[in-house]
Amino acid sequence: MNLKKIYTKRNDWQHKGDFGYILIVAGGRIYSGSPIFNAMAALRSGADLTTIICRERTANIAASFSPDIIARPLDNDLLPKHINKIVSLSKKFNSLIIGGGLAREPKTYKAIGEIIKKVNLPMVIDAEAIRAVTQNKDILKGKQIILTPHIEEFKILSGENVNPDEKDRKEKTEKLAKNLGATILLKGHIDIISNGEKTTINKTGSPYMTKGGFGDTLAGICGTLLARGVEPFEAAETAAYINGKAGELATKEYGEGVLASDIFKFIPKVINR
Repeated sequence: MNLKKIYTKRNDWQHKGDFGYILIVAGGRIYSGSPIFNAMAALRSGADLTTIICRERTANIAASFSPDIIARPLDNDLLPKHINKIVSLSKKFNSLIIGGGLAREPKTYKAIGEIIKKVNLPMVIDAEAIRAVTQNKDILKGKQIILTPHIEEFKILSGENVNPDEKDRKEKTEKLAKNLGATILLKGHIDIISNGEKTTINKTGSPYMTKGGFGDTLAGICGTLLARGVEPFEAAETAAYINGKAGELATKEYGEGVLASDIFKFIPKVINR
């Protein structure tokens, strides 16, 4: 991992689009925060533009949270009828983040699977999208993908329990990454990142980062790095470092009261230093 290699000095004639347009398919009736965390973390880590596709309630919340977020409302939860519109729109973007806060419903899972299959972008698969791909793992083949499971999602995806032992986590993550042909970022006190050939660990972070949303900010940073052309393994290990270090800085200031949204201002500090 080399932040200086990724975040090089910009020339005077850089323009909007040079550093990534990110499409985010996330959010539902209840979990309106997930796509906002995705989008703001992506923007704070250097993306030029983020667009959320989500239920109308979530779109309204996102747009009111920040004018920097573009939100395109759907008339319902993500459903198969929305697939063609999303696939067509994706051609204007550089990476896709999918899964956070989506409905845990068979029709939504079907839509997620078809979007992953048909969209030709580097992508971050998180939360409900991880559950969805268990129905047909073949859709991951030949794609540039980062999957970001916590231990429960890892078990659903692999059929195996993982324990706190670092060796066990590394071996099982490497095995799953090799089987899927994808990069796995297993989240935890120590993050394990593997693409089946290379495996590394990340130790940044804080025990206070138990609040909801820190996984979504991680996915957002991953999406930015993919959009900038960073290959999945390096994008995952770099994003894990940035997210964890920003969380450390936030918890120094807020302690028990830290929120996932608090790290938005610390992400640039980690990158810039």
